[in-house]
Amino acid sequence: MRKIGIMGGTFDPIHIGHLILGENACQQFGLEKVIFMPAGNPPHKQHRDGRASNEDRMKMVGLAIASNPHFELSDVEMNEKGFTYTYRTLELLKKLNPDAEYYFIIGADSLFDFDKWMKPQRICDACTIVAATRNHTSSEALDAAIAHVAETYRASIYKLDTENIDVSSNMIREWITEDRTIRYYVPDSVIDYIREHDVYAGLKPTMRVK
Repeated sequence: MRKIGIMGGTFDPIHIGHLILGENACQQFGLEKVIFMPAGNPPHKQHRDGRASNEDRMKMVGLAIASNPHFELSDVEMNEKGFTYTYRTLELLKKLNPDAEYYFIIGADSLFDFDKWMKPQRICDACTIVAATRNHTSSEALDAAIAHVAETYRASIYKLDTENIDVSSNMIREWITEDRTIRYYVPDSVIDYIREHDVYAGLKPTMRVK
């Protein structure tokens, strides 16, 4: 059985936290690859004024993962009409690749809201969940959330052994509007793309990426 990771999100922009989680998941679970899957129209993030376009987000992810042979970019959610829902994407992938076992990688913040996701039982039926700590989440809180999902949905769910990476796309965008450097938090190729295409110029009349 092939073991494939799925890293979903808006990636607005992609940053080192996403990349480190993907790499650690590959190593811990022996994944063949991790597919980075930007969400085209996530129902929980509908108001995106001043944010990166779908095309820009796809290109930034592509640039960020280009040097990693077991990272792959997918537009399977980007081209879907209407809202994108995780359960539908996972079920489609399982149908297309019945020989694959999918590992869905999420942060603790997403896990805490898992009961509110669309069709959480169908998500659990279609994949193994890999949960990573985020934003100073305590081990106790993460362990409790994992236990809740495992019991409630009879889920196959594991904790990703990784450091608490205190970085988010929202923080990166705020730093851009404040003219703070984002170097080392975002790959250089992505920084160059943001600068050349004025990706977040809509967040501030005059934006400079350092």
